[in-house]
Amino acid sequence: MVRLTKDYDTTRNARYTSQIRDDMETIENGINKIDDDLKRHRAGIAVHDSSQITHDGYTVENRLKNLFARFTNLVLNHDGKDVKEVVDSRVTTDGEIAATLKDRLDREFSKLDRKIKRVVNVDDFGADPTGKTDSTEAFKKAFGTGKVQVVMSAGIYVVKGLKIPSWVRLVGQGIGVTFLILNDETPASEWVITNADYEKGNRNIHIEGFSTDWNQERQGGLRATGGQHSTCVAFANSKFIWIKNIENINPALHGIDITAPTYDHLPDTEYTKDGCRYVWIDGCVNSGYGDDGITTHYSEYIFISNCHCTNPTGIAHAAGKANSNGIEIDDGSKHVWLLNNYTEGNIRGVEVKAHTEWPASQNVHILGHVSYRDVRAYDLRHIGHHKADDPESTTAYDVTLTDCTAIEPVFNDLYEGITPRALVVSAYKNVQIVNFTAIGNPNYDYKNSPVIAFQYRCRNITVNGIKMRGFRKASHDIRVYGGPQKADYVKISNFDIYNSAPAAFGLGGGVYHSSIMNGTIIGKNGTVGIGSPNNQTTIVGVEAAGYKISAQLAGREYSTIPTRVKGGFMGGNTSGSALHEASAILGSTGDNIAKGPANVLLGVRGGSTTEGSRQALIAVNNCHTKGDGNSRAILAAQGVINDNGYSVRGGYGTGSASTKNTRWELD
Repeated sequence: MVRLTKDYDTTRNARYTSQIRDDMETIENGINKIDDDLKRHRAGIAVHDSSQITHDGYTVENRLKNLFARFTNLVLNHDGKDVKEVVDSRVTTDGEIAATLKDRLDREFSKLDRKIKRVVNVDDFGADPTGKTDSTEAFKKAFGTGKVQVVMSAGIYVVKGLKIPSWVRLVGQGIGVTFLILNDETPASEWVITNADYEKGNRNIHIEGFSTDWNQERQGGLRATGGQHSTCVAFANSKFIWIKNIENINPALHGIDITAPTYDHLPDTEYTKDGCRYVWIDGCVNSGYGDDGITTHYSEYIFISNCHCTNPTGIAHAAGKANSNGIEIDDGSKHVWLLNNYTEGNIRGVEVKAHTEWPASQNVHILGHVSYRDVRAYDLRHIGHHKADDPESTTAYDVTLTDCTAIEPVFNDLYEGITPRALVVSAYKNVQIVNFTAIGNPNYDYKNSPVIAFQYRCRNITVNGIKMRGFRKASHDIRVYGGPQKADYVKISNFDIYNSAPAAFGLGGGVYHSSIMNGTIIGKNGTVGIGSPNNQTTIVGVEAAGYKISAQLAGREYSTIPTRVKGGFMGGNTSGSALHEASAILGSTGDNIAKGPANVLLGVRGGSTTEGSRQALIAVNNCHTKGDGNSRAILAAQGVINDNGYSVRGGYGTGSASTKNTRWELD
């Protein structure tokens, strides 16, 4: 506390002068202390914590904790289930348990931020942003052994490939402002950027805000050398990687590859051991790639968001055989999320797949993707496991597409002969498609091919919410292929197909366990609304207009879409059991049971039952057919048993049911 003299000795003497000097010194020291405190306050890392700031009666700390808890609850309980491996991945290297996997990524990024003690500009180590001299050695010196943020200026840096150690952040001034381009003398096997140690692995690397150019035209034009080489940005055997706002131009192979050191892991090996984990690719642009824009191999917990992959060259493949994809989730990848990305001009916009000898990608989730003029917008497949005599895939499981759009798929000369499609599923099981939109060009010639195809032994496919229009010159909007390698257990519901293909739905021979429910198909000079060579498909609540034949099932034509339900049907019942798939109970009360095939109970009660084949109970109470005999019926009766084949009985009796209660019989 500062105390000043209140009553001065007004006599102008030494005492008066001393009093004034003491007070002025006290005031000066106090002001200086306040000034120093303010300066420290402004320069402090955390001058206030969130508990000291209030807004609308709450502290910021309270609101942040509340929002974080709500977000965590949404993430952890989005479907009421959890996966042990995902739970385990939340445990940090320090033994702490993060609330969510994203929270763990944020913590690791924070560690990187704290470990970086130096911020340097690579120019200070001799790098040349004019592009006149090679800057590779300058980058090596700037990286050192890590724990550093390396800043690049605006301009062009010529390098022979950068190998980044752990705990490094490499930052440019923005896409199209800072460039890394390979030196003309660089071998074809090099990358523009990769991690330094493929054997022991690296961690916590962050690159952001620049363009890379693989300089494909150097030395007269170079091609990919194989494996994961010849790529702009590649990381292998690494974890906690952030790739943000990076542009990759004209690589001979891939724009970005998240992978293991080799591509040849067999299904019976621990194939993700040397892959990457916990990678976030955000806001990246890839173009001119010889194979894929973004690809993953043998890696897990990968997040790819807000990226653009367009206009491949396909030079990694033979002419006319370039399977160049926008985003490819390839061999052995697991737990991958794609959010709000865009692809254009590719053979496949998004491909989830594996080659014959390697395990398929699993647990892949595609959300909010837009595919424009890719040949096949979305393609799920496990090569070599499609046909009836191929071994069944043991790894092709669990893919979801949510709020995805396919716009005008077209032919592309990069891959001759492959037909345009909005969606193809082959070999994969447990696939869920929600709110899918397919928009075609009514004047484009799709050469009589289907727009969406479920084929080659895919199973357990759920499609809930699909909108389609504009595919006037395709063969079918949706085709479920039959035959020896048929698709099956395909469930399609809540759809609207408008002025599109001549045939809305086509189901092949041998497809016995599929359903089409709750939708509208409106054609324009269409041929068949729903077509199938058999009568096995469950059809409920479908309306059709504008087709010459609304439905053609098992060789019969229908002017309106029929309702077709199988599997022990019960309607208007309080209880009861239709135990056979070809039995039905309608308008009944009590524990009535239809036990055999072609049994029907109409308006019954009192625990009535049927046994055998071709049985009928109508308007009865406590009545039963007994034994294995065929074609027995009981009408308007109580307490009657019919044990006589090819007969109809009626009657009345109290107490237990009996044949003695029969009053009339037609035999």
